[in-house]
Amino acid sequence: MAGSGGGLDVIATPIGNLGDLSPRALAALAAADLVAAEDTRHSAQLLAAAGLSRPMISLHEHNETQRIAALLTRMRNGERIALISDAGTPLLSDPGYLLVSAAASAGISVRAIPGPSAITAALSVAGLPTDNFVFEGFLSARAAQRRQQLQVLSIETRTLVLFEAPHRILDTLKDLLTVFGAERQAVVARELTKAHESIYRGSIGQLVAMAETDANLARGEIVLVIAGAAVSEQGDMALLGRALPLLLKELPPARAASIAAKLAEVPRETAYQMAMQLAGREPSKD
Repeated sequence: MAGSGGGLDVIATPIGNLGDLSPRALAALAAADLVAAEDTRHSAQLLAAAGLSRPMISLHEHNETQRIAALLTRMRNGERIALISDAGTPLLSDPGYLLVSAAASAGISVRAIPGPSAITAALSVAGLPTDNFVFEGFLSARAAQRRQQLQVLSIETRTLVLFEAPHRILDTLKDLLTVFGAERQAVVARELTKAHESIYRGSIGQLVAMAETDANLARGEIVLVIAGAAVSEQGDMALLGRALPLLLKELPPARAASIAAKLAEVPRETAYQMAMQLAGREPSKD
């Protein structure tokens, strides 16, 4: 099927419901000379369900760099390659960035075949502001580093979208409770588009209570949507968030906190708590 129209199609595939595979995505997959898939076994099932059978090659975080040269050669020779991930839109917390970047740099046609995305699906039903949002992917699996990341994000005014593994969701919600406070509004969206889709809405404090009593909340694929910090809370805190990381490069936490607190006109304890989180250490009890 190789011809003069070589290039790369970045194709969004269902995040759960196979009915969400668009006619255009189906046609692009059917026309592909090769499908580059995150997991060929998983994607073979998708193709089979759609009545397709195409040559496939794996493309994931461990082999993407090694695959690029050969794939570029095939596209230059006129082949059309379809890039898909296990679910949703490739590159969004999935492999493919290096290949897309290399193809674009080489002057090879790269087409978007848009469709499902857990990010936009969660935002569409969360009931939180969507005019501005920031996607942070997965937070660190390490507790100290995760809390440090959340400390930096705590002053973000845009709606936050995170992915989280089911076995970590309760720990992450508890960290959010500690860093963001109990009243910030948030949503846990699980198993979107699937038979057991569930949307948990409430304050962070309420979501922690739900997670402790409802085992289903910690099952399946999870997207967290969190309201941004109120604009009225910004200003000094925003300055604190910018100043502390810079000061910590040169000074111990206590001294950095003291200077940052004066610059931002916030209580020294507030600055010290943030400094210790950024430094990956627990605040002292004195």
